[in-house]
Amino acid sequence: MNIKITHNWLLEYLDTDATPNEIREYLSLCGPSIESVTKVNGDYVYDIEVISNRIDYTSVIGIAREVAAILPMFGKKAKFKGFSAKLTSGHPRGVESVESVETELKIIDNDNLCPRKLAVVMEVKVGQSPKYIRERLENCGIRSLNNLIDITNYVMLETGHPAHVFDFDRVKTGKIFIRKAKNGEKITTLDGKTYILNSQDVIFEDGTGRIIDLPGIMGLKNSVVTEKTKRVIFWIETNDAKAIRKTSMRLGIRTVAAAINEKNPDSEAAKMTFEKGIELYHKIARGKIISPLYDTDPKEKPKKIIKTDYKTFDRLIGIKLDRKKISEILGNLGFEIASSSSTPRNDVIASEAKQSLKVFVPSWREHDISIPEDLVEEVARIYGYNNIPSHLQPPAYVEQPKDMEDLFVFQNRIKTFLKHLGLNEVINYSMISLQLIEVFDLDPKKHLRLANSISEDVEYLRISLLPSIYKNIEENKGRKDVLRFFEIGKVYIPVGTGRDLSLPQEIYKLGIATNTDYFDLKGIVEALYRELNVGTIHELSLPKIIEQNDVFMTEIDLQTLIDNYHQVPKYRPINPYAVIKLDKTFVLSPQSTYAVIRERASQSKLLLKIEVVSVYENKLSLRFCYSSFSRNITEEEAKKELAKV
Repeated sequence: MNIKITHNWLLEYLDTDATPNEIREYLSLCGPSIESVTKVNGDYVYDIEVISNRIDYTSVIGIAREVAAILPMFGKKAKFKGFSAKLTSGHPRGVESVESVETELKIIDNDNLCPRKLAVVMEVKVGQSPKYIRERLENCGIRSLNNLIDITNYVMLETGHPAHVFDFDRVKTGKIFIRKAKNGEKITTLDGKTYILNSQDVIFEDGTGRIIDLPGIMGLKNSVVTEKTKRVIFWIETNDAKAIRKTSMRLGIRTVAAAINEKNPDSEAAKMTFEKGIELYHKIARGKIISPLYDTDPKEKPKKIIKTDYKTFDRLIGIKLDRKKISEILGNLGFEIASSSSTPRNDVIASEAKQSLKVFVPSWREHDISIPEDLVEEVARIYGYNNIPSHLQPPAYVEQPKDMEDLFVFQNRIKTFLKHLGLNEVINYSMISLQLIEVFDLDPKKHLRLANSISEDVEYLRISLLPSIYKNIEENKGRKDVLRFFEIGKVYIPVGTGRDLSLPQEIYKLGIATNTDYFDLKGIVEALYRELNVGTIHELSLPKIIEQNDVFMTEIDLQTLIDNYHQVPKYRPINPYAVIKLDKTFVLSPQSTYAVIRERASQSKLLLKIEVVSVYENKLSLRFCYSSFSRNITEEEAKKELAKV
């Protein structure tokens, strides 16, 4: 995913002398890739690529942290200013007694489906957001609606944690029950679309059975703020990332909030988002707190500790970095360092004798940093891969299991040979659509179906390569007169049924398809068999060739080719005696096919080979070559053998 932030917004959390283009260049070398910098109305907009394991990049604060760590490596001034937000004076940060406030909100989460919940009820004045908020949101690709909704989008972009706002009076009961949905329950989201839920989806309801939110993904139409809203619930929760992903993908609701929540955003950022949101409601919506400030998990979690030593950095990076530089880089990235001898955190260990380290991982990297190698990667990228000497590692051969080695060798050989015959390789998904299954009269019940497919085109695990390459031919018709494709890939054969269903059997197949004719495809297969020396003309057993809408296809089990492969062809001495060649034309019929003719003719001990002379309509002319390895035969003997066909 990509996000956009503005330069002036970034400078609220960063003190630097670098220009926007310098920030783009240096960050792209060592951190998040900035795909473009665009000047807009006296400001600059960064378009930033966010990789899956760095969800902290989805915020202004996250990018500011990275810039502060990277720019000093290029001689530029950069310092992270940190986060600060002050709640409205006179209101504590904990939960007040009910008697001291005007309104109470009840939150019931018996199964702890949302581990941390932060909420507050506020009196507000709905209206237009200030110009700087509208411009920043719109420059970042988010439409400004009103100040109440804009604040949730604004704090999400600033801190990296999604937030939501309910109309308190439309919730009606003043209660939020968090539970799993019932199979068949329906919701209507903000965009007016209706969805059917199942028992794996998490929902919020008001205690009457009325669903008011699909948490972490999208709000619902019946609780959204309107122009008449006077009281709101400003709400933030943490979610089960897997549950968010499953629900979002199954329903096809892909919002920015869902994309962030399914990747485990920083739980500590939830409090930061909460404080910033309340500050903005007070500032731009005349917000007045009329309830306790709810935080169901206010305790700061202990930080993850990774034990390592400086020698690990030397060994994996390949050079010995200055110990102070390693500590400085990790410190700039938010990691805290202590030696095994109880050296205070963030202290730079100068003595070579003190090699052992304990590194405390910051909350925003908790799900990304797990092992010492992750720390080494962080140091190496900030130090600059371009600054590490380019020395080739000593060559080493890692012996592979024989079946894997054979698979690699044969795939390579087959691909090279078919390429030289003029075929093009295609690579398809392992999943196909129900429509393709039905085109080939296959049974959908014999296919494994994905429960949470993102598209009907990739719903069933294929049991044959032919539907895929047939689709390739169909989609490329009109681009070239002759299309000849092949694919080497896996098919997935179900094992067991019902509760006994286990992982499928994965089999490698070779699929070939052409839009030419039967004989072209037959010739390709025969040539491949000869190349691999899997049989002579007499022994050759060709796979079945099928035709669908003038597309000719065949499929071969790759293991069969491997098992019958010979490195060199079977030796046959040169025949020193004369060869008698006789031609004969046959009328083809279902009972008299080429295969039947070849089988009948092969019963003769004098037959060397059969060649196709011509084909016209249903007439097939063949050339029969007769000889003996012990003497010269006569033409009459050859004619007698041919007469038996």
